Amino acid sequence: MSDENVSKPLTYSSYLCLDELLDLQRPRSEGPEHDEMLFIVIHQVYELWFKEVLHELTYLQRRLEGNDSPEALATLKRILTILKTLVGQIDVLETMTPISFNSFRSRLESASGFQSGQFRELEFVLGHRRIGMVHHFPAGTGTRSRLENLMKEPALWDSFLRYLLANGYTIPEDVLARDLRQDYEGDARVQDLLVEVYRGEPILRMMCERLIDFDEGLQEWRYRHVKMVERTIGAKRGTGGSEGAEYLKMTLFQPTFPDLWAIRTRL
Repeated sequence: MSDENVSKPLTYSSYLCLDELLDLQRPRSEGPEHDEMLFIVIHQVYELWFKEVLHELTYLQRRLEGNDSPEALATLKRILTILKTLVGQIDVLETMTPISFNSFRSRLESASGFQSGQFRELEFVLGHRRIGMVHHFPAGTGTRSRLENLMKEPALWDSFLRYLLANGYTIPEDVLARDLRQDYEGDARVQDLLVEVYRGEPILRMMCERLIDFDEGLQEWRYRHVKMVERTIGAKRGTGGSEGAEYLKMTLFQPTFPDLWAIRTRL
């Protein structure tokens, strides 16, 4: 039997494709500048975590729509733990001073975190859908196709409403049949139902609280991200011509689940 027909044993390195993975950090600065490696690694790790969060959110939606409370709660706990890790990575990135970042910043040319297709997918899954974002990605690319498909799919909140429906709550038909291409801005009738949930359904109430934890964790990450950008480049424009910190500030304090926040004064 020839050597080519003998399969190589699976190893830690081959299973994780470590040779390929560890070859993906390619600084562009001369030298290269010391902190460019940190910058690349942090952002590559972010993209890996975004991939995992998208994976978990897809699973969460299936568990909610299947009325599987234990698995849905366990999945939310995992996502919340990942969010804490995402926030913690900012602490590492903030060890890089403005001077060290500026030593290689020009090498980024038009590259910008604004171009993260996975983060846009994450926003779309959570219901924050802007058709203009789709057009930032070239037609025919995988990211463009995924975003276009997500525009037609239920957001996480829609899956949660179906979960409530499966537990005996009557969701207004026009809410269930809403235009999925638009942001959900809240509904007073849904809020009335949620007040009932909080007062009489411990498991469903726990699910609501985990969603609030998720929303709060995401807003915390956005806030820390803004302050990190301000700390590093001040009021300068971002790479790729974005508004930098000024643009990021506009994303703050926008709830993903407005109904869950609106009922707080009634509980």
